[in-house]
Amino acid sequence: MISKNKIKLIHSLDTKKGRKSERLFIAEGPKVVGDLLNISQADSVFATREWLDSNRFTNAKEIIEVTDDELLKISMLQHPQQIVALFEIREKEYDIAAIGSRLCIALDGVQDPGNLGTIIRIADWFGITDIFCSRDTADIYNPKVVQATMGSIARVSVCYTELDSLIEQLPDGTPIYGTLLDGDNIYEQPLTRNGLIIMGNEGNGISPAIRSKVNRRLLIPSYPPDRPTAESLNVAVATALVCSEFRRRV
Repeated sequence: MISKNKIKLIHSLDTKKGRKSERLFIAEGPKVVGDLLNISQADSVFATREWLDSNRFTNAKEIIEVTDDELLKISMLQHPQQIVALFEIREKEYDIAAIGSRLCIALDGVQDPGNLGTIIRIADWFGITDIFCSRDTADIYNPKVVQATMGSIARVSVCYTELDSLIEQLPDGTPIYGTLLDGDNIYEQPLTRNGLIIMGNEGNGISPAIRSKVNRRLLIPSYPPDRPTAESLNVAVATALVCSEFRRRV
């Protein structure tokens, strides 16, 4: 049985203030929770008997069996999926050397939780393990972000920092790619195995301050070129197209 205090604690994690205060975030469902349990110990696990019977060895400090009705009370999902788990939020320091040795992504003001979660999932699919976010980017520990990653949050490092300061620290000549409407056709440009791919805000794109630091401007062209079309692509869709082209060629 789950206590009222536990229910109150779990509900508080739906807000950034609550997550910051408790230093915990919530994950749900066998896939997301399972991937996180593979790399870290859960603070608490709340699971149905069905899930517990199939997972005898659970890496958690506390395991509480709950009924379907209790699961419904604590879940952030419309249709709960057997298990809810709480994990500790750990501070992450970025590895600037990663940009010099491999491909990384930077997100400049991506504010929709669904977009952020999907981009983390895309990065995982294409073997990109480092994402650097501006401080006004959506919170990775927002429950909607966590669920949208479909477990990729366990394999992709996401750090929040001042992007302009980060870029200033990079060695001269480091490839800084930006997707811009006035860029050059990505399918005709040379691409590298390392560097930083910057993706911008849903409505405004890359901010002027960061745009000025881009040294390789890329455009995902519409087709056919002279046909009236949508103003722009969704940022997660654009990220998938860019990452796919990099991996296809390099």
